[in-house]
Amino acid sequence: MTHYKNELTDLEGTYKQAVEADVGALKNAIKGASDSSVIGIGSGGSFTVASLLCNLHEAYTGRVSRPSTPLEIICNPNLASSSPVFLISAEGKNPDIIEALRRARLHSARAIHLLTNRANSPLINTAEKINDIDINIFQLEKKDGYLATNSLLMDSVLVARAYAELDRTTKDLPNSFDQLHLKDESISSWLERNDSFAKQVVQRRGLIITYSPWLRPIAADLESKLSEAALLYCQLADIRSFAHGRHLWLADRPEDCAILALTEPSLEGLWAKMQGLIPADIPSATMCLAGATPSDLIAGLVAEMGLVANIARHSNKDPGRPQVPQFGRDLYYIDIPEHVAPPEDIADHAERAKYEVLGARWPSMSNPGPMTRALGAFRASVEGRIFRAIVFDYDGTLCPSQLKDSIPPREILDQMIRLSNAGVVIAIASGRGGSMRDRLRDGLPEEVWQKIQLGLYNGGWITNCAETSESEAATSEFLFHVLRIVNQLKSIGVPIANVKCNPPYQISVRFPDGTDTERMWFVIADALLQAGLDVAHMVRSKHSIDILADGISKSKLVVHLIQKFGLLPDEVLTLGDQGAWPGNDAALLDHRYSLSVDSPSRRLDRGWKLAPFHKRDVDATLWYLERIHILDGGRFHIRFDANAQPSAANTGMK
Repeated sequence: MTHYKNELTDLEGTYKQAVEADVGALKNAIKGASDSSVIGIGSGGSFTVASLLCNLHEAYTGRVSRPSTPLEIICNPNLASSSPVFLISAEGKNPDIIEALRRARLHSARAIHLLTNRANSPLINTAEKINDIDINIFQLEKKDGYLATNSLLMDSVLVARAYAELDRTTKDLPNSFDQLHLKDESISSWLERNDSFAKQVVQRRGLIITYSPWLRPIAADLESKLSEAALLYCQLADIRSFAHGRHLWLADRPEDCAILALTEPSLEGLWAKMQGLIPADIPSATMCLAGATPSDLIAGLVAEMGLVANIARHSNKDPGRPQVPQFGRDLYYIDIPEHVAPPEDIADHAERAKYEVLGARWPSMSNPGPMTRALGAFRASVEGRIFRAIVFDYDGTLCPSQLKDSIPPREILDQMIRLSNAGVVIAIASGRGGSMRDRLRDGLPEEVWQKIQLGLYNGGWITNCAETSESEAATSEFLFHVLRIVNQLKSIGVPIANVKCNPPYQISVRFPDGTDTERMWFVIADALLQAGLDVAHMVRSKHSIDILADGISKSKLVVHLIQKFGLLPDEVLTLGDQGAWPGNDAALLDHRYSLSVDSPSRRLDRGWKLAPFHKRDVDATLWYLERIHILDGGRFHIRFDANAQPSAANTGMK
């Protein structure tokens, strides 16, 4: 009994644990990504899980998705800029996946999800220090050997279950391990029947694996295990790619070849025809699956793990515990950031952000002169002003944009305290209500509360952080009709997480994390238009859509500051993340002196994103705040020199 074979005897218990686990959060993550392509990231066995996730995502959503190694993201983190990312790592110790997480987060404008089997690991420690990471931990106490076995099965079953349960037409996975079957026989029967093939493969020392595209994850894992354990030389090709030249191996080097085909019903006839043309002296075997459902894919993974065990037995090797040389360990633990520099910042990132929001993302404009001059004029005007007040958006600006209420990061709170203690007027506008006030009070000292002005419900209710009274008013007829229409949409399956009525200000419609709110804006707007209702006051954030009553706007908070504190309009600076209408910060960033932390305003004289390209949301806000220089009398100015490093005196932090 080798170490690897012993691990396979634990698969039944691991399968039981996986089918009984709560996958609700993972299902929500996948559901939220259903409108998008996804990026799955993993190494070794975790790459198999990433491949399985992308395979199922393509099958069920039709969105082309890409499994990637960590190095692909490290070298080109822009891959994560517009797609939800799923990072998979069993133990969370791989330095490559840790660096991929850091770089993906710096570039991603979408959700980042983490799937791991260890609650305590360098990866979890890193994730907890980074804003806006969705962490999914499914603890697996027993550690795998050299090759991924139980962790791979655990995570594969979790992902397969999530997709199967989200799709009403797909049967759930079997409750017990022994119910996993290939098309016409049990897994154990297939392994026994093909044991002589495994022996021939070892004698030939090479294996060509051909496969149906629906079964790519099984083929990829088999190649990974055979190669990583140095059992065989492998080639991978789908069934038709094999016919485009790889057949020459059978003619020129027949003594080095054997063929395994992974098929399902749609390609059985094609492979039968091709197999009949292959020379009879070439050992060949076929693994026939009943289909490409989540259950079929899990059965195929278990079967190929067993095939690896048979090949290893005939090779007199233990792939679960090989003799790993020291240079191999040194290769694995190379410090990636030390040797792979992060991408350089894009010099014209501010202009690019404006072009993108104007519908001209790429290629570059042939006449950039007007845009460059507008940027120069705006930057000079902001740096030339002395300000006395700053107005923030909340979600996506002071704290990560997500469904749950959260406290802003400690670095942001420290900057707010620094400004408040210097006499700067601070205000926050949000579509949220009293929950935002409560979270701020959880993070800020009580002596600061009275100084923080709040514009709750998108500026409908003006108050401060110390005030505890609640606004009470009957809903308007307009909001009543909106509520009825939105609830009807939810009842027929529109992906709405919840609907909150906040009379007399707004109806707030929230979606699962990762849902494309730009697309959902049109769905809700169309429904309101069909009912004859005005959609001019519909605004969206990254996680919600707010339908505002007439006269409600975040700009009301700016007006309030001017009146209450005797300010000039030019003494107020505003910050938000969604500056282009129907973004919910469009009114806030329509102020003359305004900065974006993500999507800028479409106007060329305001609402620019001047923070570096690689900094978004809270990271961009912090970049701006660190460049604020306090003057006397509650005044400040801001300098955007990207090369200037903020001092401890400037940031208020040691």
